[in-house]
Amino acid sequence: MSRNFDLMHDMERYHEVRTVQTIKPAAPRVPKAEEVAYQKPVAVDDGSVRLVQQLLAPQAQDAPRMVVFAGIEHGNGCTYAAVSAAETLAANGDRSVCLVEANFRSPAMAGMFRTNSDHGLSQALSQDGSIRSFAKSVRDDSLWVMPAGSLAAESPNLLSSERLMARCGELREEFDLVIVDAPPLAHYADAIALGRLADGVVLVIEAETTRKEAAQAAVENLRISDVRILGAVLNKRVYPIPDQIYSKL
Repeated sequence: MSRNFDLMHDMERYHEVRTVQTIKPAAPRVPKAEEVAYQKPVAVDDGSVRLVQQLLAPQAQDAPRMVVFAGIEHGNGCTYAAVSAAETLAANGDRSVCLVEANFRSPAMAGMFRTNSDHGLSQALSQDGSIRSFAKSVRDDSLWVMPAGSLAAESPNLLSSERLMARCGELREEFDLVIVDAPPLAHYADAIALGRLADGVVLVIEAETTRKEAAQAAVENLRISDVRILGAVLNKRVYPIPDQIYSKL
C-alpha cells in the first residue's frame, strides 16, 4: 500500500485508467523449427491474460485493434509487457497478431527473438513493399513480429513521417490485432505520435521505481494530446507473501 497504491490512485484521478498487475509467468511455448525461435524464454503472465480479458477481448464493445505499450521511464519493462500481451492474444483466439517494435531509441526485440535486426519497421517506413514482408512469423500465422530494423541517427524521425500513418493503415488491414512497443513517455514524444494513430495506449509502470511526478506528467500529456489511455500494467511487483495467498484474497 506504499507509493504503488498512491501512484495508481493518482493516475486514476487524472484519467479513468484500469490497472493490471503482473505476477509469476507460466512456462513458455517451444516454437517449431521453421518459426523464429526465442533466444531466451518469453513467457505469458497472468497480468497480460487479465489485460486481454478486460481491454482486448473480441466480444468487448469497441475493442481496440491497434494498441501502443509505453513505459513511463527507461527500464520499466515495456517490451516484456508488450511481448507478453501479444503472446497472450495469439494463444487465446484465432486472430492474427503483429508485434511491432517502434522503440528506435533502445531496440531489444531482435535480441529477444533470434532474428536479424537489419529488416523491420525502419525499412517499412523508408522502403516499398507489402507490410507483411517486413514482419516475421513467430507462431504459424497467429503471431508475427516486426523488429525495429536497421537504424541510423535519423531513424527516430521516421515516427513523425506521413509514411507512418499509411503503414499503420496497412497493419490494420493485414492483421487482426497490432501491439506496438514504444519508447518511454517521460523522455520522448514518439509514444504520443503513435498513440494518435492507434486506438489507445497502455502505460507500463515499474513497481517502487516509476516516479509519481513522471507518471502524472505522462498521463497529462496524453490527455492534452487527445490520446486514449486504455489501462496500466504494474510491472516487476514483489509480493511480500506467497502468490497462492494473493490468489485466494
